[in-house]
Amino acid sequence: MQRKLLTSGNVFKRTDGRWGGVVWYLDEDGERKRKSFSGTTKSEVNGKITDYIALFQAELENSKVINQKLSVAITEWLEVFKFPAVERVTYDRCEQIFQNQIEPYLGNKIVSNITAADIKKLITELTNKGYSYSTVKQSHNLLKEFFRYLEYEELLAKNPMRHVNMPKKQNFLSSQGKKYQPTCETVTVFTHEEIELFKAEAYKCYPTGTPKHELPGVYILMLNTGLRTGEVLGLRNSDIDLANKVLHIEQAVKEQNKREGTKKIDGRELAVGRPKTKTSIRTVPLNDAAIKAINEIRTERYFGENAPLVADNNGGYTRPVNLRKRFGRILEQAGIERKGLHALRHTFATTLINGIKQPDGTIKSLSPKEVADILGHTTSEITEMYYVRKDTSRLVGITDGFEM
Repeated sequence: MQRKLLTSGNVFKRTDGRWGGVVWYLDEDGERKRKSFSGTTKSEVNGKITDYIALFQAELENSKVINQKLSVAITEWLEVFKFPAVERVTYDRCEQIFQNQIEPYLGNKIVSNITAADIKKLITELTNKGYSYSTVKQSHNLLKEFFRYLEYEELLAKNPMRHVNMPKKQNFLSSQGKKYQPTCETVTVFTHEEIELFKAEAYKCYPTGTPKHELPGVYILMLNTGLRTGEVLGLRNSDIDLANKVLHIEQAVKEQNKREGTKKIDGRELAVGRPKTKTSIRTVPLNDAAIKAINEIRTERYFGENAPLVADNNGGYTRPVNLRKRFGRILEQAGIERKGLHALRHTFATTLINGIKQPDGTIKSLSPKEVADILGHTTSEITEMYYVRKDTSRLVGITDGFEM
């Protein structure tokens, strides 16, 4: 609550012949408080009251968000409104976007002085520095949310974000000298040849018979189920039902900044919590390759039904960064171009929707809706746009016989 004056001051003559005065106000907790004054004359006390009220009003004015530097105002807004409302990893990302992309350019500006032109210059500067479209858009969205809050609270007469729109992606990439491609064309997948190379390297052993790589079955499981990294790491042995050939996604592992309250401190920590979205809580079917991978993982490392399937050496949850590093080493030693772990999920979705040719020449495939349900997407449009690399080879000759 903001402090508030209740009176303009009362002056009175005391029984000892001196003059006194009092100003009543509400403090930050909404409690009624008073400030007392004394002097030898009435005018002296009036002067003290006038000075106090002027100082009180100035402090109120200076405390207003719009009169603070953006670096102070957004930090307070993030801590008060964002921190309790979003997951920690989301908060980490918001904080990082502000500190790395926004604060260096606008941090020292007073909030009420920031104009649409200032924000447009920021977008242009980030674009010219080669930042990705996603990063620039996140910067834009964070500023948009902050200024919308100020507008909603009637702290700002004019919202500068009203006239600052993100450029279209094709125009953004063109300004960076990059070729625009539809999202589905940028989906990263493994080719059949790369999958075979990956498997060959992942299961290699040293001459002594010792496996060269830890838990290679994890990546085969991800390739055959489309699980996210956090989901496979959050999977407990008790979540797996081999008899019915399914597994149940009920939790996920995430890595986040360590904090004391809202303040970031050195280090990172694991958090086990709910999956990404409500639809991420789901039942996933297991094919024979996935079941084989699960058995391989358990043979190499098993700590009981309540322990994670992909456990570390002590039976605890594995850090995502460790899974990524091991994956990167396999790719490098197999001579495969570097890809993220999410490429396994993309490959799974692409294969299911584009289909696999059967011995009789037919194509076995699933509908986008079926694949969306397996992946835990809210709509099949998300699956088709962001997870499936279109296969246009089957269109060759498809219009034969339709001559007009």
